[in-house]
Amino acid sequence: MSDYLQQSFTVSFEYRVHFTSGLFDITNPVLNDFFVHRLEEGLDQKILFVIDEGVTKTHPDLADKINAYFDHYTTVKLADQIIVLAGGEQAKNNPFFVEYLINAVNEYGIDRHSYLAGIGGGSMLDLAGFAAAVSHRGVKHIRIPTTVLSQNDSGIGVKNGVNFKNKKNFIGTFSPPVAVFNDDQFLTTLTDRDWRSGMSEAIKVALIKDAAFFNWLEDNSIRLAQRDLSAMNFLIKRCAELHLEHIRSGDPFETGSARPLDFGHWSAHKLEQLTNFEVLHGEAVAMGIALDSVYSGLKGDLSESDVTRILNVLRNLGFELMHPLMDVQEENSPVLQGLNEFREHLGGQLTITLLAAIGQGYEVHEMDWHLLKSAVEKLKSFELETVK
Repeated sequence: MSDYLQQSFTVSFEYRVHFTSGLFDITNPVLNDFFVHRLEEGLDQKILFVIDEGVTKTHPDLADKINAYFDHYTTVKLADQIIVLAGGEQAKNNPFFVEYLINAVNEYGIDRHSYLAGIGGGSMLDLAGFAAAVSHRGVKHIRIPTTVLSQNDSGIGVKNGVNFKNKKNFIGTFSPPVAVFNDDQFLTTLTDRDWRSGMSEAIKVALIKDAAFFNWLEDNSIRLAQRDLSAMNFLIKRCAELHLEHIRSGDPFETGSARPLDFGHWSAHKLEQLTNFEVLHGEAVAMGIALDSVYSGLKGDLSESDVTRILNVLRNLGFELMHPLMDVQEENSPVLQGLNEFREHLGGQLTITLLAAIGQGYEVHEMDWHLLKSAVEKLKSFELETVK
């Protein structure tokens, strides 16, 4: 005989992704309007900023603009220090940074009604979001993405985390931001490499969800490669829209064993690790997309003409399609370890998204290494033909 109590409840999350230009210009009230809307009587709300060091180098007046903005708009109080930390993957690899931010939350009295705002690329936002999520069991965090990749994908989602045991995002939380502010002025100072890198996530989501969006990417690939800001703004907003739709309708906290939005990612994550993160995430994803698209074609699920279209779009945008460490020669080739790590990250059954058509992804639970070897060889041949 047993006795028990049953508990069940639902928690609702809501946040907006704003698209603006010149977020910290005093003439732009978007950020302050957000704070006014969330004012709570009797509470002294504060905000602590942490900025990617790379952003401060390309926008040296950013801290002054933030100080001037909060001198002008006094809805919330700016913390006495604006923190600047190294960005990129090192932000997620060094445990010192997490402790540093948690100490700052304590030092500046950032409570659960106040805000920790991260400004930077996806790695900085992952770090800031994680520190916020574990401080006081959840400080409100705001994301201000500064790269294409973070504005159209990582910065608008619900995941935060840092790397551990040489595994990407091994420690982390599912904790949605209270708001995301995409400012297109940050994009104007990106290197060509960072500008290009983030577009792979748009190709990814178009290939698995929206054929019309892929057609648009195909038609506008040259404009995008030439850094047309209006084209990039459209790409970012549509890509963000598709990601948000998936989060809303799917499995936002990844309780299952499938990650359909991670098409092309099983090899990408492993390649990043194998190159000690010298290959950027978006670059690795482009190669992963190329590999899994060719693999889908060799399986007979995707037409040869569609495979060629995908590879041409990637090349038109300036992506490399192969890396020596993605080579598959035998069953224990290093990149193939990514399959088990992909399964292990969620547990349960290996689930990989492939393509049945442009705009239509589907799931498989095994990958044939012999076919992957053939896919790699085909990619090598395509690259050689393209160079000629």
